[in-house]
Amino acid sequence: MASSNDTRRSSRNLKSDAGFFNFFKDLAGEFKIITWASKNDVKKGSISVIGFCIVYVVIVGLLDFGFNFIVQNMLK
Repeated sequence: MASSNDTRRSSRNLKSDAGFFNFFKDLAGEFKIITWASKNDVKKGSISVIGFCIVYVVIVGLLDFGFNFIVQNMLK
């Protein structure tokens, strides 16, 4: 009985080790399939994100200034 139990444990360890290494093998294969964006696309996307962030900061700053001005005048 003990020998069959040991056999099951060793086969489980081999399967889990094979699964672990197969994961990284498959991962490397997936990285080969990826199509990366061109430099120009990355530049356009980065400029768009930075521009949006600047606009957002200006809008939030103006709202903050406006609400602060209103509250300060109400408390006088």
